[in-house]
Amino acid sequence: MSVAGGLHFAFDHLRKVHGKALQIFTRNQRQWRAAPIAPAEAKAFHAAWEAAGRPPVASHTSYLINLASPKPEVAAKSVQALADELERCAALGIPYVIMHPGAHLGAGVEAGIALVARHLDAALGAAKTKKVTVLLENTAGQGTTLGASFAELAGIIAASRHPARLGVCFDTCHAFAAGHDLRTPASYQATFAEFDRLVGLNRLRFFHLNDAIKGLGSHLDRHTHIGQGQLGLDGFRLLLNDPRFSDHPMVLETPKDADLTEDIENLRILRGLIRH
Repeated sequence: MSVAGGLHFAFDHLRKVHGKALQIFTRNQRQWRAAPIAPAEAKAFHAAWEAAGRPPVASHTSYLINLASPKPEVAAKSVQALADELERCAALGIPYVIMHPGAHLGAGVEAGIALVARHLDAALGAAKTKKVTVLLENTAGQGTTLGASFAELAGIIAASRHPARLGVCFDTCHAFAAGHDLRTPASYQATFAEFDRLVGLNRLRFFHLNDAIKGLGSHLDRHTHIGQGQLGLDGFRLLLNDPRFSDHPMVLETPKDADLTEDIENLRILRGLIRH
């Protein structure tokens, strides 16, 4: 949700669409340095959160962050930006920071995994908080981005010195674009069996529910409205009725206008898939 005018306004938008979980950017997602959370800002956020009934909330890091970068300057900026984000979330009481693992830019997958783990550890060590969990988001595998395979996510977690502070956010569009078919009961079960074997379902804390414009295994990160893409309704029906995930927060990252009518419609469709 938008935080224009103040972070606390995100809860007004959430109420408008009758949402039950929220994701925000705590600061402009396209800038490196950002101000810390002011006491008045935190107070307003906490009051609005309480008034909304304390729904689950996560933040998403800046898109500039690349912990897999072999370029020292970019890596240093990324570590600092993540540490700052962790501190902002701690000030707001947000328990999860969701981030893309990064792109190795030609250094190779193994080198990229090692760099992500090293830079993650540096950011976790630099931040003046231990209360926030970093959720690595699975990716579509576009270009040299890491995280399209569950083995890569597992490798980053295994290489970190702080595995207890790491989890995973599962994006349906990214999974489908990476070649994980969620559309049939057999392929859906196979996908999460593989995830459990390599990463562990206990590390899965949050979901992004997005349909995919492009086809299975396209490696293209293109979100669209629920039921209007190549993933279709069957995959969402299987996920929403999976008892293992009935209490997991799930948010939309689909296109929207200021009036939020698309969010309202997407949520109506998703809720209509749940068997009562």
